[in-house]
Amino acid sequence: MRAAVWARAGLVLALVVVLDQATKALVRHGIEIGEEDSILPAISLVHVRNTGVAFGAFAGGGIIVVVLVAAALSALLYYFVTHLDKRLIWLPTGMLLGGSIGNIIDRIRDGAVTDFVKLPAWPAFNVADMSITFGVLVLLWVIEQQDGREPAHAADGRTR
Repeated sequence: MRAAVWARAGLVLALVVVLDQATKALVRHGIEIGEEDSILPAISLVHVRNTGVAFGAFAGGGIIVVVLVAAALSALLYYFVTHLDKRLIWLPTGMLLGGSIGNIIDRIRDGAVTDFVKLPAWPAFNVADMSITFGVLVLLWVIEQQDGREPAHAADGRTR
């Protein structure tokens, strides 16, 4: 059972990294930095480089970014390892690790993350960012689940 949980998380991680890196490669080779192409009325493809974390926070932060990412991933891995029996824990773990690794690959290779989806009044983002965002939401949902266990009730209906 534990091996299956790790395998599922690894599969999600790999899928996110492959999709993220493939889309970023298409952008790097097809759109000049700073260029913007409208694909729908409210969505544009752009090519921007982000040296910070979410929404450009800590841009150029170097070691601060590394420490923040390392701390967040360490906490996630600790929770994952100590809650392997939690229903669906593999899904947000794979999403969060895959998104983080996708952006780390960019930082190592280019010194910045390639962002390319632009919505009105919103900073540009990428597949890794989407995976991280939805991974956090799914993790919160997974944490709140009762794993199908009903609380024990006393004869008078009170929870024991």
